[in-house]
Amino acid sequence: MKTNLLKQSCARYRAPQEAQAKGIYPYYKPIESEQSTVVRIKGKDILMFGSNSYLGLANDPRLKEAAIAAVKKYGTSCSGSRFLNGTLDIHVELEEKLAKLVGKDQAVCFSTGFQVNLGVVSALCGRNDYLLLDSLDHASIIEGSRLSFGKVWKYNHNDMDALEAKLRLANPDSVKLIVTDGIFSMEGDIVPLPKMVELAEKYNADIMVDDAHALGVLGHQGRGTADYFGLTDRVDLIMGTFSKSFGSLGGFIAADFDIINFLKHNARSLIFSASMPPANVAAVSRAIDIMLSEPERIQHLWDVSNYARKQFQDRGFDTGHSETPIIPLFVRNSEKAFWLCNKLLDDGVFVTPVIAPAVPEEDVLIRFALMATHTFEQVDEAVEKIAKAFKEAGVI
Repeated sequence: MKTNLLKQSCARYRAPQEAQAKGIYPYYKPIESEQSTVVRIKGKDILMFGSNSYLGLANDPRLKEAAIAAVKKYGTSCSGSRFLNGTLDIHVELEEKLAKLVGKDQAVCFSTGFQVNLGVVSALCGRNDYLLLDSLDHASIIEGSRLSFGKVWKYNHNDMDALEAKLRLANPDSVKLIVTDGIFSMEGDIVPLPKMVELAEKYNADIMVDDAHALGVLGHQGRGTADYFGLTDRVDLIMGTFSKSFGSLGGFIAADFDIINFLKHNARSLIFSASMPPANVAAVSRAIDIMLSEPERIQHLWDVSNYARKQFQDRGFDTGHSETPIIPLFVRNSEKAFWLCNKLLDDGVFVTPVIAPAVPEEDVLIRFALMATHTFEQVDEAVEKIAKAFKEAGVI
């Protein structure tokens, strides 16, 4: 009789069951409504502060109308990869719009943001080349580096002295690709791009910025981190996703012609994945139009984010180095973070825990994220409830 070793191995993983037994399991909460500042969970209205919909467009009727029109014209699926039968004219139109948006020659769209980093990072460096990663880079970048033939070196988070020490050791004649988040998705801080560019030019390295959380947030009209610092021409690759500010699903990479041409024929997560469905493509395109025509959206996002951060800091919260709509509320204990998220959900506030391995155990936090559609009154209500729960947990 077969001994199911795989099942036995998986069965030894008990962390979710242990959290469930304690009544503090915080994941996979079914939402019964659209993604807005208020959602419904188990028939109850809940303030949503756990979303990445920074511009508040995920439920915008204009995106819905664009998606519906695309389905009527193109159907629900492209039924193939971009490489073969999965490229539509609207894919090409969106790529042209994205390249113009971030100031690059060309762009190419992937089906998810994770697949962008998986395909791009794994494809660009050969056996004698180097990938230099921030220690807090997104998991998709880490996974891409594991598939690369290049040497992978990590440097301490946003530590440009540590980055220079690595660059100094690299072979000057090899490709050296620095890959960094623009806004770090859990900590809410921004990469020190001017110094990074200075180092890249000194050591003949290239830079790829993951702007998943920066598009729609940083830069003129939300054009991202490189634009924010006025360094677009000195950054080599700009990556972005569509599931945050653009209220859809998918991702892209933008660069010069030669890099995009290479990736279109070598990035395996592009070539061997079905393409973005028409509805998603149309929604992204409409979201970009709205972002560019409604700058007040981004301004309010910053106003309400700065207001919320001050409210937390005035009450004694540790918000780390956050300077964006992502505000970490440090707990530094996983079990307390789980308890707090469940307690707050009962109290009508949705926030998310961030635990190891996403962050070190000593940096466990609750992530509080703002949308352009949040009101100051909603922030006040959430802050009061969170402060009460944190005091009860003995965190502040």
